[in-house]
Amino acid sequence: MNKWLLCLGLLLALPGTQAQPTSHQLDQYFFAAARLGDTEVLHTFLQHGYPVNARNEQSYTALMIATYAGQLPAVQLLLEHGADRCIRDKRGHTAMMGAVVKAEWRIARALYRTDCDTSDAAAGVTLDEFAEVFGQTERLAALRAELGIEPAAH
Repeated sequence: MNKWLLCLGLLLALPGTQAQPTSHQLDQYFFAAARLGDTEVLHTFLQHGYPVNARNEQSYTALMIATYAGQLPAVQLLLEHGADRCIRDKRGHTAMMGAVVKAEWRIARALYRTDCDTSDAAAGVTLDEFAEVFGQTERLAALRAELGIEPAAH
């Protein structure tokens, strides 16, 4: 049995005791599962109504965390459960930007169904600007060409 599920099961099996997990602890387990790519734990959380687009204390969603950690199966699971790929963190970055900075092009391919990184003064930098800063302009263009996606007009 998965160690995370066992731990969570033990905590939840003790109602009325001090071992009852807090909301903060459950958040930590959820985001740790995203970082580690533990799709079994993520699926359990989501199946029981955990909000797929919840943010941690640093303003990251599980999708952002899984992307940055290179966890493609977790990214796919979160997307299947309705994760919003257009949510921006407190710096104005999306999960796609995390894929670009980490050169996780398989994940970028999964994320890039919608270009939500268009020019928006309130949003911060665009995906194209972000890719340029990290020297990934050519690779981003190649991904777009592969997927038949035109760059967003700015």
